[in-house]
Amino acid sequence: MITPPTEVAPRLLPSTDLPGYTYVPGTDTPHPYRDARGHSYQRKSPSPKVLTAGTWAENRHYLLALDYFNHGYYWESHEEWERLLRTTGNDSPVGRFLKGLVKLSAAGVKVRENSIHGVRRHAASAGEVFADVAAEVGTEYFCGLEFTTLQFAADRAAQISYKDKIGSPHEPTRVFPFVLNTETLQIS
Repeated sequence: MITPPTEVAPRLLPSTDLPGYTYVPGTDTPHPYRDARGHSYQRKSPSPKVLTAGTWAENRHYLLALDYFNHGYYWESHEEWERLLRTTGNDSPVGRFLKGLVKLSAAGVKVRENSIHGVRRHAASAGEVFADVAAEVGTEYFCGLEFTTLQFAADRAAQISYKDKIGSPHEPTRVFPFVLNTETLQIS
C-alpha cells in the first residue's frame, strides 16, 4: 500500500525516538557514529535478529528502518537495513529483498546529495531486485510489504525530478511521493 505524499507516515515503533537530524554525506551534518556531535555517537545498539518472512512484524530493526525511511531518514534506514542484511545473509530471498530496500534507501540518500544519476541507478536496481524476489517467492506480500507497490515505488523514484526536494541537509525530508506501509500492523 502507498500513502499519498501529503499524509503523515504512520510510525511502526512510536516508542522509539527518531534522530534529531538525518545524515547527508558530503554536507556539514555530523557523521552519526564517528563524530562526537553525531546523533548515535558511542550509542550501542543490540545486534539485529535474523529477519524472516514469517517474523518481520517482531523484528524491531526492520520496523525501525521502515520508520526511518518513511520519515526521510534515508541514510539511517540504509544503515539499519544493511545491518539486517549482514545478520540475515545475502543468499536467501529475505536477504535479496533487504538488498532491494538498501538500494531504495540509497536512492533517497542520492536525492539529498543531488546525485540524480545515483538516484536513478539505485532505484532501478531496487525495482529489479523486487521483481526477481517476487518471481522467486510467488507471493503478493513479503515481510509485510506488497511487491507491486515496491516495484511501482522504485520505478517512480527512478523517473521523477527532485530539484525541489533537496532542502536543508539537517532536516529529514521525505523526497519520494510514497510511503512504505506494511500490512495491517499494531506495534506498541
